[in-house]
Parts: sequence; structure tokens; C-alpha cells
Amino acid sequence: MSDSQPQGGRPIRVLVAKAGLDGHDRGAKVVAACLRDAGMEVIYTGLRQTPEMLVRAALQEDVDAIGISSLSGAHMTLFPRVLELLREQNAESILLFGGGVIPDADAGKLNEMGVGRLFGPGTDTNDIAAYLREEIPRRRARSEV
Repeated sequence: MSDSQPQGGRPIRVLVAKAGLDGHDRGAKVVAACLRDAGMEVIYTGLRQTPEMLVRAALQEDVDAIGISSLSGAHMTLFPRVLELLREQNAESILLFGGGVIPDADAGKLNEMGVGRLFGPGTDTNDIAAYLREEIPRRRARSEV
């Protein structure tokens, strides 16, 4: 079993997303490619997705995690809304993490709300893959109890 297939032999499945009106997706595409290269199954939703669209896609694709790239300054609206929708769907086992330009103070608030790690510009993409390899098996184990 490889590192990208933690429990039950199923690879880690990640939805990479660009929510809101943010039109810059180079970073999201780089992260998606890195996670694929790390053996994960990745679904990239494309630009201008609503939180509702992201959660619907996450449920349909049976993902372990949603990664939102946020460069537009809407992170304090988008991340909490996705968390709210995941809770409404009883899908809190899905990890919400992200990256982009998010001030430290806002990142702390988002973490307190339940958002996982937030990766800033210049992050080594291998760190993102390592985080998912560590966090997803924990969440899978909790949801099986």
C-alpha cells in the first residue's frame, strides 16, 4: 500500500477549487498536478465556483479533502460557507484546507472555525502532499468509529 492509499487501499481523493470571482488559477493547477504526482486522485473544479457547487462536487466525487485557493480576499466568506455546507450535509469528515494570500490573523480565525492548514505563497508543494498523507488517515479513522 502506498502513502497515498492510507486505509482500505483507496487513494486519497482531493477536490482542488477556485471559489468566488478569483480568476487566477496557476497555483491551484500546480497544486493539483503535485498531488496527482504524489499518487492522489485530484478533481479540479475550474474557476468561479460557488461554495454550493464545491460541496456538491465533493459529495458526488466522494473526496477526502477540499483545497481552496484564495487570492481575491474573499476567504473570510468562502471558507466559512463551505464549512457550513459540509456540516449541513453531515460531511464534516471532509477536510477543508487551502492556500493563497490569507493574512495570519484571518488564518487563525479560519483554523478556529475548523479549516485545516492554510498554505501561503512559496509553499513547497511536497509539504501540502505530506500534510494530506498525515491528516486524511486520521479523519478516515475517526469517521469509521
